[in-house]
Amino acid sequence: MSTVPIGKRALVVDDDEAVLRLMTHWLTRAGYAVVPCETFEQGKHQLTTSPPDVLLTDLRLGAFNGLQLVILARAQSPETIAVVMSAFDDATLRDEAARCGAHYLMKPFSLTQLLELTNGDTIQEHT
Repeated sequence: MSTVPIGKRALVVDDDEAVLRLMTHWLTRAGYAVVPCETFEQGKHQLTTSPPDVLLTDLRLGAFNGLQLVILARAQSPETIAVVMSAFDDATLRDEAARCGAHYLMKPFSLTQLLELTNGDTIQEHT
């Protein structure tokens, strides 16, 4: 498993409780201090009060879009690594995520795939 520098913070935003728990568990095991959020609003509040090192967000968050969180995160802290998760392989959304500076990660994915993105500094596509 990859080593995460002490103090790395991850914000996980997903309205699916099972996914939120799994991502929180995986990132905690990997050494991140994780802040889980179930709603877009909670994620937005966390981004504005304490920008994370890593943002992991679902693409679809009720009436909102995870890319909106990515844009906010990158505006607040350009070095934030952003990963958008989706169960849909949509080329347009994949391109939009890349334009926003985010990785696009297809569900289901492995812990290894997630850590390759969150510990790296280049945008890669994983399907």
